Amino acid sequence: MPAEDINIHAWKTYGERQLARAFMPPVPDRMCWTLWEGVGPGIEILGDIAGRRVLDVGSGAGHHAVHLAQAYGAHVTAIELSASQHERAVSSHGDVQGVEFAHADVTEYLADAEPFDAAYALGTLAFIDPHRALPALRRGLHPGAPLILSLLHTDLHGRGPSTEVAPREQMILLRDDPPLPTQMWVLTPHLWEDLLTEYGFRVEATDLLHHPDEDVPVIQQLIRARRLPDRISRVSSRPRGAKPPVPHAAVGVGAILLGEQGLLLGRHRRGTLELPGGTVEAGESFEAAVVRELREETGLLADLSAITLLGTLVDHVDGVLRVTVGAVVHAWHGQPSTQPDESVGDWSWHPLDRLPGDLFVCSAQILTAWKPGLPIDHTPAHFTPYAGGDSAGHERQE
Repeated sequence: MPAEDINIHAWKTYGERQLARAFMPPVPDRMCWTLWEGVGPGIEILGDIAGRRVLDVGSGAGHHAVHLAQAYGAHVTAIELSASQHERAVSSHGDVQGVEFAHADVTEYLADAEPFDAAYALGTLAFIDPHRALPALRRGLHPGAPLILSLLHTDLHGRGPSTEVAPREQMILLRDDPPLPTQMWVLTPHLWEDLLTEYGFRVEATDLLHHPDEDVPVIQQLIRARRLPDRISRVSSRPRGAKPPVPHAAVGVGAILLGEQGLLLGRHRRGTLELPGGTVEAGESFEAAVVRELREETGLLADLSAITLLGTLVDHVDGVLRVTVGAVVHAWHGQPSTQPDESVGDWSWHPLDRLPGDLFVCSAQILTAWKPGLPIDHTPAHFTPYAGGDSAGHERQE
């Protein structure tokens, strides 16, 4: 059965079970982007929605749409594909002023609808193929309109997001009934950013929201994106020739994490001590490369918003131009540990005033660019600082 058909059946069954027990969630007092009260930002990330047309994608029981209409004067269209979920919403809130409940597939609905001023999806967009949903949302939003997505990042079993755009099985849990299998697109923030960019959005921020109970591994992504303006005309470009350029440069990142116990360094299998970091992948931002390398090498999780780029270091090694971008990580989650199949491990903290020898030259260059007074010798490199780069370096671990 196709993934989206599985999800339609699951949410139909879910709605029927909730109708049978006559359960309706209360209209909230505050907009919450997760199931956990008090975690993350509030309604302010949608901007001023008074009198604006707002789209609720996968509105479920409709309580969030009602909150936006009653508390903020928004005109909310609540789209729900599940007939049973739509019935729950209409039976309880069908007469609420400012809310229109629509039983429809969001992509089909947006094909003929007037564009909206804002849109959000609370955990629901992961049940729709993004290659189908995102172009429809672009068509259905005015240029400059915000799109807020709350998405699963790490599930109850501690399983993190996928690195490929494909659905996988996840369960809808119910207190007194068997779980319902679904197919969800649980993707890394980098993949979501790539997809949103591909379909005409700009990602402004991505936050990882953790469960208030530290023993619960569930993490939600909160993505704030904006629909880009239409381009009337585009200037063309082309390569000089049919052959690709000869590789002659290496581009990498190195991350500075300074905790209460000192600076985080790991031991490379060749013996050098190094900052977390590595090679930047094609199409990847420097900040995204830092977040990915940190997770892959140490198991630590950080948000893109917690990364400050220091600047670019340029040197030469055996005729190869080496470009290294240093970064400071201001906050992170977890404890560093050796990861399988990684060349750097045995992570430990070192006081800045007692740094060990045998530092990898790129790490040494980054550290002296960050704090020129550190007594570290290394081969020279040209450093170009970025505007707003952090030179204080007082970081903390969460």
